[in-house]
Amino acid sequence: MAFRTHQCLVRQRTQLINALRGHLAEFGVVAPKGPANLKVLEVALADEVGDLPGAVRAMGAVYLDQIARLTEVIERLADELETASRTDTDLRRLCTIPGIGPVTAGAVAAFAPDLDTFDSGRNFAAWLGLVPRQRSTGKAKLGSVSKMGQTDIRRLLIVGAMSVIRWVVRKGGSVNRWLASLVTRKPKMAAAVALANKMARMIWAVTTRQKDYRMA
Repeated sequence: MAFRTHQCLVRQRTQLINALRGHLAEFGVVAPKGPANLKVLEVALADEVGDLPGAVRAMGAVYLDQIARLTEVIERLADELETASRTDTDLRRLCTIPGIGPVTAGAVAAFAPDLDTFDSGRNFAAWLGLVPRQRSTGKAKLGSVSKMGQTDIRRLLIVGAMSVIRWVVRKGGSVNRWLASLVTRKPKMAAAVALANKMARMIWAVTTRQKDYRMA
């Protein structure tokens, strides 16, 4: 319930931020997408000597107030998920996998069926839509990953994988030889999808075997 509410409020906040961006763009105030760039809009609205009409700044303040209220609740729910990930055995175990935090662990708990119903980690990854489609009957030629599958978990795994890849790039490498090779060979997004695929298999393995993740 906490995870579902968290994700619902995150979507609402994103919609509000995008609406505010769209309105202010009509008055020449442009900011990149994402909550991290909300400060650009806040500064423009706070500038009383700028070019924005007073009525526009007043309506913008309504948006900012709603966004701030949502952010407060989102952060509180995130704290609750983090607390649960430390006290709940299954969630804590999932968080031992690099790139998986309390929110992703909560998504798995909320949306995934009993993982024992899958014969293998590959089948679970395929259920998520993370296994590339095969385009031939002879020699395997893999295409893009499917858009089908459980979108919430898949999206969070890719976001987590991208975070791991950024960390590897900043550090200049990884003790995990497979990951280090992947980052050097593939574009970032392709590498993130491949890593998310592997993370899904790790989720299946640690859950069905009831053991914490340990790097091979």
